[in-house]
Amino acid sequence: MELHVRYEGDDDPEKCTARKLARFDLAELHRSHGATPYGVVLNPHAEQALSPADAPDDDGEDAGPSGNLVALDCSWESAGEALFDIPGEHRALPFLVAANPVNYGRPFELTTVEALAAALVVLGERDHAERILSKFTWGETFLELNAEPLRRYADCEDSAEVVAVQDDYLADGE
Repeated sequence: MELHVRYEGDDDPEKCTARKLARFDLAELHRSHGATPYGVVLNPHAEQALSPADAPDDDGEDAGPSGNLVALDCSWESAGEALFDIPGEHRALPFLVAANPVNYGRPFELTTVEALAAALVVLGERDHAERILSKFTWGETFLELNAEPLRRYADCEDSAEVVAVQDDYLADGE
């Protein structure tokens, strides 16, 4: 999958994981919605959860909307629904916790690289996820912290199963 980021540029450039991915040619940054390619858009406000059903087929043809995975990189303060008018098939990531130094252990407050890596694991591209996380000292920790839920989400057939697994996982944690 090709990684794309709709880049707002409103956060600390020193801590911006999307900019670092772009420096290593691991993702392409886009400054406008019009320049952002159609794809699976990671959107916490989406009504449907990301699932393996959104992955491209083995023959390179798309089972889902495209071979593009798109994330929005902005500060958490400005991450309202209005910013997510990016064209594509919007999907929400299921419950995961952050491993980055700023939000360590906080549920759902992932950096751009954590969100992309989680999506890649769910979509069956764990090696790709490991490659992008390897650029961050805490990258492997993200996969370790979320090993069980990521494994379970990746074993699902569709969005409904992902939501059921998430519900089971959250109920087990209570």
